[in-house]
Amino acid sequence: MPFLTRNLVVENLSPFIGGRIDRCVQELVGGSRSHVTGLFDYDCVTLNGDVETNPGQSLKAGDRVLVRFEENRRYSPRRRPQRQQHRGFSIVFEDRHLVVVEKSADLLTVPTDGREPHTLLYRVNEHVKHEGRGRGAFVVHRLDRGVSGLLMFGKTKEDARLMQNQFRQRKPERQYDALVAGVVGPESGEFRSYLATGRNLTRYSTDDEEDGQLAVTHYQVTERLPDTTHVSIQLETGRRNQIRVHFAEAQHPVLGDNRYRRDLWEHIPWAHKRFALHASTLGFNHPVTGESMRFSSPLPVEMTKFMSFSKRLDKVLQNEPRIQAAPRSAAGTSKTSGRHRKRR
Repeated sequence: MPFLTRNLVVENLSPFIGGRIDRCVQELVGGSRSHVTGLFDYDCVTLNGDVETNPGQSLKAGDRVLVRFEENRRYSPRRRPQRQQHRGFSIVFEDRHLVVVEKSADLLTVPTDGREPHTLLYRVNEHVKHEGRGRGAFVVHRLDRGVSGLLMFGKTKEDARLMQNQFRQRKPERQYDALVAGVVGPESGEFRSYLATGRNLTRYSTDDEEDGQLAVTHYQVTERLPDTTHVSIQLETGRRNQIRVHFAEAQHPVLGDNRYRRDLWEHIPWAHKRFALHASTLGFNHPVTGESMRFSSPLPVEMTKFMSFSKRLDKVLQNEPRIQAAPRSAAGTSKTSGRHRKRR
């Protein structure tokens, strides 16, 4: 069956400027909207020489649209994946180069041993390919399982590489919110150490720069609760388990973290199978346009409900009548420093 070609260059005063590319394609080839969607699904449409799979892509002056298709063939949209494959994440931003998502705490970002089939990478990759929005998803950075919040993927290896370069140069803005055990004394502070890997992949701080990677964490106290502190954290570097290790070594482990100093938080009524740690802000420069971009994500409900519960409980305890206890000797009283750095 012979192929036909239709093409158009978007002129300065064209009515297609700012509009969807599928409207332009429909004008060029005719047919129903379903037929036009099928053309995108079967890679019949190119934009400026590259295959365009997103029917909603907007056009600008100078864009070159070309459609190559079989004459008299009916192009039907390909079947989309079931929506449950999108459970565990939501799309915050998406264009031809990047996708920024909000991850749920229960998902792994990438497989750890190649056997987990439903990681975040897998699900975002399926979304990108089957929704006709690109060739796939490529990892830029990661969040631990147990941590929720914002992270991004590139839609090509080159897009991902450009963003990884920004992370290596410490350019992106990465802010986290955490609930940590104990009352953090200083209003703000910094942790700086070299993170090394021990048994069972456990991370720890060392003074030997040849044995570890430089890790720098800045924090500011947002609110002090009974036996818990809400802190806002700014990452200067992004090492594996960095926040969890730094706060645990300061005697203020993240609530829910069973690997690092569980003994310091297990008396606190945190009943969720996740860390009280959320990637709340992500800022960066777009890898192609250079545009400054910044995204925010609200605290997860587990953290907000815990803080509300802690405040209510504190009020109840403060209003209860107090029974005077017999004085204790100084030897029976012990006090733990609010902030203590421990080296291994």
